Amino acid sequence: MKELHHECGIAAIYHLESPIPSKLAPKEGPEHVSRLMARMLLDLQNRGQLAAGMTTFNPKRDSVLSTYKQIGTVIEAFRLNHPAKFENIMRDHAGRAAIGHVRYATCGKNDRDHAQPFERYHGRKWKWFAMAFNGQLTNYLDLKSELLNKEDYYLMRDVDTEVIMHYLSYELRGDDRPDLVQVFKNLSQKFDGAYNLVFMNGHGDMAVVRDPLGFRPLSYAIEGPLFAAASESVALSNLGFTTVKTLQPGEMVLIQDKQLRVERFAEPRTKTAHCFFEWIYFANVASTLDERSVYLSRSALGKELAIQEHRLGLIKPDYNTVVVPVPDTGKAAADAMAFELGVPSVEGLMRNRHIGRTFIEGNNRVDRVRMKFSPLREVLEGRRVILVEDSIVRSTTLKSLLSLIRERGGAKEIHVRVACPPIIAPCFYGIDMSTVAELYAPKFMRGKVITLEEQQAMARELEADSLFYLPLDAIARCIRLPQERLCRACITGDYPTEAGERMYQLALRKHDDGGGNGRTYEGGCGAPV
Repeated sequence: MKELHHECGIAAIYHLESPIPSKLAPKEGPEHVSRLMARMLLDLQNRGQLAAGMTTFNPKRDSVLSTYKQIGTVIEAFRLNHPAKFENIMRDHAGRAAIGHVRYATCGKNDRDHAQPFERYHGRKWKWFAMAFNGQLTNYLDLKSELLNKEDYYLMRDVDTEVIMHYLSYELRGDDRPDLVQVFKNLSQKFDGAYNLVFMNGHGDMAVVRDPLGFRPLSYAIEGPLFAAASESVALSNLGFTTVKTLQPGEMVLIQDKQLRVERFAEPRTKTAHCFFEWIYFANVASTLDERSVYLSRSALGKELAIQEHRLGLIKPDYNTVVVPVPDTGKAAADAMAFELGVPSVEGLMRNRHIGRTFIEGNNRVDRVRMKFSPLREVLEGRRVILVEDSIVRSTTLKSLLSLIRERGGAKEIHVRVACPPIIAPCFYGIDMSTVAELYAPKFMRGKVITLEEQQAMARELEADSLFYLPLDAIARCIRLPQERLCRACITGDYPTEAGERMYQLALRKHDDGGGNGRTYEGGCGAPV
């Protein structure tokens, strides 16, 4: 699944006024707590590698808000390999509070202007704000049209982050400082889709917001006067926080008038829509999302693969059988599957960690896969290989890997096991697979539940000896969350929001009309930027 675009990542940190500094704060003191942002974003690097940035708050500075952002990884953007340059950045943007972002986008230019946070300058401090966003507004086109139909509105960037910024600005209008809880309550009644936000204004007010359905994960922690939040718990744990909490869907952390409180801005829903792909692929394996360990979830998926293998008797493992993970997200599932089958789990594919992810490196994925992965012939030659992959979306990467393992690795047989059901429908909540035509499984499936015959046809097309997917009901069982709390739209075709369902019907019509190559939302791209 290395063909998929990642999510973005957001983070926030704040040292509240206190005579006693936090033991986790940098040695330079509370006014330099923004130094910790680069470290937090490093731990979120798996979620976006196009750009990184932060906005800091310092009331002693002429510019109370100061934004720094650059193209590249966190190391490149913050010049972490150049200590003197890094120190200059940290000194120039020092503050007792900061919000941060790592970007991957499905649209929008790959330039600094599209990097986040976005900052909107205003002469009044509570109207001067910066924000960063993780998700995708499914009703972006409607919101964009509504804005442009107003007199004298203009969008500099065709991305939903800018639309959010305009709607935020509209809610902040008037002569009285608004109630930020009410502001986000009003926005929740307009927005459809996935939107986690970090917001900070010129007064030093901060809001960390999770959408009412909880598509994307969001964690926070408090230690003395130090508060921090991030898309994944690992960014907080690695700072030294021992108690990391989950921000619930429809909740926001608000820091205002030197006080911190957790507020509900949207009514609780009977159903949530946590994206199951977070556990399968997107999140750092060291993270815990909504009280569910990513590692244990992936391990459970591997055990489930072994159970299905025993139940169906697809192959009979012997002394010549090895399980090989596709690095790195397939490793936990592969290890668990191998243990249950009683065969070795070996690293038969080595990944060159100095080459970027295949989906970031451009369109010629076949050549890049060959550059990125090295099969170990000493491990694979003459062996029956059970190759464990986290999922199959477009199949391009997997087909190249199978060729590598057979030709350069010398494997005798290759049996593909997928720790996910087939992807049969696009995602409109922040993952870059918005058309039916680009998906692999629908080309073979006649219904929503895949048959053994259809899996055999896939195996033949991929030139594998066999292929097997996990069944639909395995996902909720392995993550240990009820199905009604998960978004499984891409594997069921059932969307948790009204706009998502409308987009799916549009995608199906475009596919049937032969126009399924362009993104479903093209003409106004609602991208996870």
